Amino acid sequence: TNEENGHSSLLSIFTLRRRRRRRRSLYEDQTEIHQSYVERKHQFSGIELLIREFSFHQLNANLLWPGTFAFSEWLVQHQSWIDGRRCLELGSGTGALAIFLRKSFNLDITTSDYDDQEIEENIAHNCQANGITPVLPHIKHSWGDPFPTADPDWDLVIASDILLYVKQYPNLIKSLSYLLKSYKPKEDKAVCPVGNDQNSGKRMGLPAPAFLMSWRRRIGKEDESLFFSGCEDAGLEVEHIGSRVYCIKLRKNIVTIPQES
Repeated sequence: TNEENGHSSLLSIFTLRRRRRRRRSLYEDQTEIHQSYVERKHQFSGIELLIREFSFHQLNANLLWPGTFAFSEWLVQHQSWIDGRRCLELGSGTGALAIFLRKSFNLDITTSDYDDQEIEENIAHNCQANGITPVLPHIKHSWGDPFPTADPDWDLVIASDILLYVKQYPNLIKSLSYLLKSYKPKEDKAVCPVGNDQNSGKRMGLPAPAFLMSWRRRIGKEDESLFFSGCEDAGLEVEHIGSRVYCIKLRKNIVTIPQES
């Protein structure tokens, strides 16, 4: 009947519109995914890296900050201090610094950042884009949470520009304290000598374990001091070793505290 035909036509129109909306929504989702990243070439010391960055990421693990390049230059100048070390990077973000260190010095390095799948996948993508296969080992760890490794054997922990959120300082210090206080050295591990050269008076190396941090982004002195005083309160010793690079190590005669379960 005409009424049935009319009803059928209306259903067809509604169905077609739904399909169009669904296709448009799918296209917009794909476009949004495509536009959520940007790939750029970055010049590090003696090497060019292709790094995919998030245009936006809610956890702020998105872009390369200028401090990363400054820290990489400093590490090149002090290569003997990190040669042969087993390294963990906190707040790896895109993974660019770790990738640079692996490609330039063949450093044994593990990346880490928030417990977030997108961050891990993007670091893996950047490893592959720069010829690192298999990709660097990665640990998903949100500061303050129990660390997923019971016996950490990294003798050097590094980070660049991670003091952005003051509210996260206690959590960062908790994770850092665990990594340094629970460090279990490998029996065959040899680390370069530590101390000052008798002739020049210059530092010769880094202790094991140690946290090496570069902090270039300017925040209030009061906020900055909150982190360093928090480290001291946690039984750690802070030393500024130049160019806004800090070495944080265990204070002598400190009792090791096991991680809370």
